[in-house]
Order: sequence, then C-alpha cells, then structure tokens
Amino acid sequence: MSTGLQTAPEGQLTRNIVGFTRLLRRAGLPVGPSKAVLAVEAADAIHIRRRDDFYWALHSVLVNKREHHVLFDEAFKIFWRNPGQTNDVQQMLNDAQQIIPEKPNKAARRLAEAMMMEQSRQAPTDRLEVDTHATYSADEVLRTKDFEQMTVAEALEARKILSQMDFIVEPRRQRRFRAGNRPTTFDLRRTMRASLRSGGDVIPLRFRQRVYKRPPLVALCDISGSMASYTRMFLHFLHALTHDGDQVHSFVFGTRLTNISRQLKHRDVDDALDRVSHAVEDWGGGTRIGETIGRFNRLWSRRVLGQNAVVLLITDGLDRDAGEGLAPEMDRLHRSCTRLIWLNPLLRYDQFEAKSLGIKAMLPHVDEFMAVHNLESLADLAAALSQPRAKRVA
Repeated sequence: MSTGLQTAPEGQLTRNIVGFTRLLRRAGLPVGPSKAVLAVEAADAIHIRRRDDFYWALHSVLVNKREHHVLFDEAFKIFWRNPGQTNDVQQMLNDAQQIIPEKPNKAARRLAEAMMMEQSRQAPTDRLEVDTHATYSADEVLRTKDFEQMTVAEALEARKILSQMDFIVEPRRQRRFRAGNRPTTFDLRRTMRASLRSGGDVIPLRFRQRVYKRPPLVALCDISGSMASYTRMFLHFLHALTHDGDQVHSFVFGTRLTNISRQLKHRDVDDALDRVSHAVEDWGGGTRIGETIGRFNRLWSRRVLGQNAVVLLITDGLDRDAGEGLAPEMDRLHRSCTRLIWLNPLLRYDQFEAKSLGIKAMLPHVDEFMAVHNLESLADLAAALSQPRAKRVA
C-alpha cells in the first residue's frame, strides 16, 4: 500500500483503526466497539495492497446510510493521510486546515469539532491545584458571557446548553370544555343523557372543565449586518424552540422576509441550518423592519397568529428606513397577537437609551422588552414564557 499501512506493525494498525472509529463516533456517526472490531477484521481479511481496497473495506462496515458517506470520506482523507503520524492530533488539525474549505459543509464542520475534542482530551494532565472556594464555575461563567465574546469552543458548549433548555409557553384557557370528574362546572347535557340509561330513576351528575392549550409561538428574527455576531446563536435558539413547542413558526428578515419554519423542523441542527442558509438570500445586509413586518402582516398574520399566538421579535431596532411606516405595522402586529415580546441585544448595556427612530417607533407597541445576549437572558425568556402574560402597555 502506497501510504505505508502495509509496513505498519499489526498492533499499530489496529490501534489506528480503533482511533479512526472513535473520531467518527465523536463526529456523529453511530459506530461503537462492535463496528471497530468489524473494521479490524475487514482490514485483516483483504490483505491490504492498495489504499482504495482499505478505504472500501472500512466503508463497508462503518457506513450504513448514504448521508454518512461524506463525513466518512472527509475523516479518511485526514486521518489516514500520514499513517506514521495518525496519533499526532495537532498534525491532524493542520491537515484538516488544508482539506476543509473556508466555508465547511456540515460533515467537515462536525469533523473539525471532533478533532478539537480529541485535542483537548489528549492535552497534558498536569494541573496546578488552586482553591476554587467562592469562585464561579465554568458553566456559570459561560451562562453570563455575551454571545459576541465567546470563543469557538465556548459557542459549541453554549449550543449544547441551549438545546437542553425548555421553552414552554403558558397554556391558555380555551372556550371549549371537556369531561371532568371534579365538581367544578355542571354538565347538563351529559347528565341528562346518563339519566336516560336508567329510565330517569337515577340521575348521575356529570361535570365538565375548561380545556387549556399552549398557544402558537411565532418568532421574527433580524439577520442584518448589525446582528451578525448573534445570528447563528439565534438560529440555534429558533431550532430549540421548534422542537420544544407544538406550533412554532419562524421567520428571518433583513431587507426581505423569509419563512424558515420548514427548514428548522429537521431534527439534526446542522442539517437544518444548512437548509436555512440556502433558503435565505439577505444575510448580513441592511434592515427594512417596517417593510418586512408589513409583509408579514399582509401574507402571514392570518395564517399563524390565530389561537392567542405569542410573538417574539428579535432585533436591535436599527432600521435602514429610519422608522418610516414602522409604527402602524407594529400596531397592527400588536393587535393581531395576544403577547408581543421584543428581544433586543442592545438592552444589555446599562447606558441604553431609545434614541433610534426605529426603536422609538416600536417601543410603544410591545408588551415586554427584554435583553437577549447570553444564555442567562434566554433562561429568563424561558421563565417569562411559562408565566402569565404581562398587561399590555397603554
């Protein structure tokens, strides 16, 4: 084999194959110890002569689905590029930088993240023992750290925490009733129907109770240039919302409005965000808040704002049109939903003042005005959604 695998000691080749399967598992492929054993047996059975034979031998036992092929292919190119240095994680990362493009696809992104995990796992274990009494834990620091200031590793950990949060909207009382056993409201119709079975000699009492249902949740997220440092984390937030709620409708806007509800329904977050990136055409541009909200009011309001819907408006309020036509559209949006919550990352500053014309036009038409810039603020939002709505601003 031209790559040198044939001359590698048998024990070293086995360890390399096991390490390769571990890398695939960290990158998301469903390969366990049994697959590692099968891979070693497959490599032994073919009597390695060519790189292609070795590639397809491992492929036959480690890849079960078509979508796993791309990730396997990327990992094979990097891991087996130089068999003499397969245990050198730093060399693997250097090779990855040469192979993975500047805009990596989902498979390459997962592989790079898995290599980062491997590098941290193989770091020296010598540590300086310090007294951590009365200090913040790493998790607590991460929860209060601004999304804009997070490193790549911190952002990955924040997304994991975000995916575990529960965003449950407070159930609203419906007009309809259902059968109940508690003596709250008397159900005359069911009582009379039950009495007919005994000819009226016995009249068993029947009761009913109100039906409670979680209202739809509609999210409008700004993806303009001024929100660029928060956009990706907010998309992860919208993905978590989609898979927590029964009825969640997500829209993004810059200079135009795009419905991304269908794309975010995919369970795999990387797959969902890849589909969103292909559907949206106005990333990082200007913002026409009044125009896009007006378009939402005309085309989508009656479709998604029924049944006491709650609206989350995620934007900094910096409008390219200086608030022109924004006030009436915000008023219409406010009247169409039961609760309008404005999430603004600029609110994290203590010196924040509503000086922008866009902010001034929007502020009178929202029920709640909240900061959204770190995990703690999103936890506050989750708590607010699960509580009774606040009174409308006069």
